[in-house]
Amino acid sequence: MNLRTAEPVNPILIKVHSGDNVAIVANDDGLSAGTEVPGGLILRENIPQGHKVSLVDIEEGTDIIRYGEVIGKAARKLLQGSWVQEDLIHLPKPPALNCLPLATKKVSHHPPIEAHTFEGYRNRDGRVGTKNILAIVTSVQCVAGVAEYAVRQIKDKLLNKYPHVDDVVAVNHAYGCGVAIDAPQAVIPIRSLKNIVKNPNFGGEVLVLGLGCEKLEASQLVPDGYSLPENMIRLQEVYPGGFKEMVNRILEMAEEKLVQLNQRRRETCPVSDLVVGVQCGGSDSFSGVTANPAVGYAADMIVRAGGTVMFSEVTEVRDAIHLLTARAGSVEVGKALIREMQWYDNYLASGNTDRSANPTPGNKEGGLSNVVEKALGSIIKSGSSAIVDVLSHGERVRKKGLVFAATPASDFICGTQQVASGISLQVFTTGRGTPYGLPVVPVIKVSSRKSLSDSWFDLIDLDAGRIATGESEIADIGEELFGMILDVASGKTKTAVDRLGLVNDLVIFNPAPIT
Repeated sequence: MNLRTAEPVNPILIKVHSGDNVAIVANDDGLSAGTEVPGGLILRENIPQGHKVSLVDIEEGTDIIRYGEVIGKAARKLLQGSWVQEDLIHLPKPPALNCLPLATKKVSHHPPIEAHTFEGYRNRDGRVGTKNILAIVTSVQCVAGVAEYAVRQIKDKLLNKYPHVDDVVAVNHAYGCGVAIDAPQAVIPIRSLKNIVKNPNFGGEVLVLGLGCEKLEASQLVPDGYSLPENMIRLQEVYPGGFKEMVNRILEMAEEKLVQLNQRRRETCPVSDLVVGVQCGGSDSFSGVTANPAVGYAADMIVRAGGTVMFSEVTEVRDAIHLLTARAGSVEVGKALIREMQWYDNYLASGNTDRSANPTPGNKEGGLSNVVEKALGSIIKSGSSAIVDVLSHGERVRKKGLVFAATPASDFICGTQQVASGISLQVFTTGRGTPYGLPVVPVIKVSSRKSLSDSWFDLIDLDAGRIATGESEIADIGEELFGMILDVASGKTKTAVDRLGLVNDLVIFNPAPIT
C-alpha cells in the first residue's frame, strides 16, 4: 500500500494596511493550530479561510484595526495568533453625522483616458444604452400575470422577426394599489417606476399596461411627450373578445414598437456615454482586498474617460461615511451624503432596527464580523475619484463622474433602484456566490476568491481571487475589467447570467404606508 505524505501548506495571511493588528487567512482550507506563518507568528487555533487572526496581543477594550480603521473593540484579551471571531468584537458606534469632514481630501488627479469607445444604442434624449429592449411596464401588480403571458407570446410569435431587438421584458412590481399614494414617502416608489421606464436600454419604446382602477394610474408612467393611446393599454376597457382580445391588442401594440426598435443600430460612442453601476452581494472578507479594489480601479478608469460610475447601499457605506464625505467634490455634495445617511438612520429607527442587522449569516461565515468591516470593504469599489453628486432613492442620474445613489443594501432592491437611476450596465462582486442578475442591464459578476470562480466557472465572469494568490495585481484585474465592460456594453461579450437567462425580479424600494 502506497502512503503519500500530504503536501506542505504555504500559509498565507493578508494584511491590508500597515497599521492593522489583524490579518485574514487566505488558504482555501484555512490554517491549523500550530501553523507558523512567515514572520514567526504561530496560530493558537484552527482558523477558517477569510477569518481574522490577531497579529499582536490585543488587550480587552482596545481597538481591533483592519483597513487602517477601527472595526470594533476587543471583548476580552486576544493573544497573538488567536482567531478573532465575531463575538469577540464589540460593535462601535457609527460616525456621528454632525461633525464629519466635508470635501477635505485632495483627490489625486490622473490624466484623462482617451481613445476608448464602445458600441451602444443612442436614444432620442442623447443617453446611450447597452441593450435594445422592449419593456412592458405594469402600473399595478394585478396585471403582472397578463404581462408575463403577453411577453411569452411576443417571444414565441414575434421576436424572431426583429433580429436587432435583444429582448422583451415585463417590468412587474408590488405597487400601484392598496397603497397610500399621497404619503410623503410614496414619492420614492412612484419616482422609481417613472425613471425605470426611462432607462436607456429601453430605447424610448415602452408599453405601459394598467388595469384601470389602481391608484397609480397607468398614464402617470408614460413619459412626458409620448402619446397615451400609443403607449398605454388598460385591461378594464371594453374587450368583448375577453382575454384573447386583450392579449392580441397588447401584441399589436408591441409589434409596432418592435418595428421601431428593430431599426436601431449600435454606433460608436465615447466612454463618457456609459453609466455603470457597482454593487456587491454575498460578500466575504476577501471582497475588500480583491474584487472591490479591482472594481474601484476600473471605476477610476471610467471616470477618467469621462464616464459615470454609480455606487450605492446606504447601510454598507454608513460606517465609512467619514471617508466619503472627505472625498466629496464640494461641501454641498458632502452635506447631501449626510442627508441620505440621516434619512436612512431615521428609517431604520422607525422599524425598531439598526445597522447591526447587516451583515448576513453568510457574510459572517465568509469572515466579515460586523457592518463596520463590511462597509470599509464595500466602499473600496467606488475607487478614489471625487464624488460629484448624490441621488436620493430613485432619482435619475444628472452628472458625469462618480455618483452616490442612495439605495438599500438588499441586492435586488439596490439593482432595481440603480436601474431607475439610469445605469446601462452593472458590475457585481461576490465572495460567497450568488446567481443574481437583472433583466434590464447586463451584469458582470466578479468573484473575490479563486475557489469560487473555479467552482462556479459558468456563473462568474471575472476572477479577482488571483490577487489574493499573487498571480495578478489589482491594476491587472482592474484593466481587464475595464476592457470587459466595454466589450459587454458593445454586445461583443455576453455575461454569464445573460447566457444562462438568469434574472431576478425588479423590486422597487417602498418605505411608504400600505393601506
